[in-house]
Amino acid sequence: MKKDILEKGAIIQRDKETYAIAPHIPGGITDAATLRKIVEVAERYGAQALKLTSAQRIAIVGLPEDKLDEIWSELGEKPGAAIGLCVRSVKICPGTTFCKRGQQDSVEAGLKMDAKYHGMELPWKFKMGVSGCLNDCGEVCIKDIGLIGTPKGWNIMVGGNGGSQPRLGIKLVENVPGDEEALAIVDHIVDWFKARGRRCRLGKLIEEMGIEAFREEVLSGFRFSYMKSAM
Repeated sequence: MKKDILEKGAIIQRDKETYAIAPHIPGGITDAATLRKIVEVAERYGAQALKLTSAQRIAIVGLPEDKLDEIWSELGEKPGAAIGLCVRSVKICPGTTFCKRGQQDSVEAGLKMDAKYHGMELPWKFKMGVSGCLNDCGEVCIKDIGLIGTPKGWNIMVGGNGGSQPRLGIKLVENVPGDEEALAIVDHIVDWFKARGRRCRLGKLIEEMGIEAFREEVLSGFRFSYMKSAM
C-alpha cells in the first residue's frame, strides 16, 4: 500500500479502485452532529455504504482516491487506526455510565486508554478492551490487554486475540481497586511489549514463556496486597 494512502487511514476495497476510511470514534461514543456530518460526506462523495465496525467505528466505504484529502478535511476527524503495526482500537462497553449491570466506570477508564494508546506504534498490531462487568461486552477476552470490572475493582486480562489462531485472554491479576493502579499496570505491560520488539501478538509471547514467568516479570515493580489472590 502506498505510504500516503496508509497515512490517510484508507483501505483499498475489493474492486481495487475505491477506498474505505473510518473516522476515529473513541469507545464508539459520539453525538448527532458528528453522525450527521459523516452521513452528509458519504452522500456528497457517493459512498457505497456505511459499515459499523467491530472496533466501534463507522467505515465510509467506496470512496475515490483523488478525493480522500478533501473528504478528511470536510469530516474534520482523526482517522481510526484500522491498519498498521499499532494499537488498533480500545473497545469500551457502557459501564456504570449507562448500563444497569456496570460494576466499574469502563467509559472513563477506556477513554483514558484510548487517548494514550490509540494509534501508538508497536512491533505488532495490538488491541485493547474495557468492560464494566464480568459479562465482558467489551470482548476483553480476545484482546491483547484489557480491564474487566468487578464489585471490588478491575481484573486485568492479557494475551487474547482473534484471527486464524485465536486465544482467550488470561487473568493476570484481579480486583485492582482503582483506575490509577490498573492503568499503571497496563502502561507497564505496553512498555514491556514494545521493548521486546517481537513481530507477534502478546499472547504468543506469554505462551512461549508461560503465564507465571510473564506475571512475575511484568508485575515485579508492583507490590500490592490484592495481587496475592491472583499470583
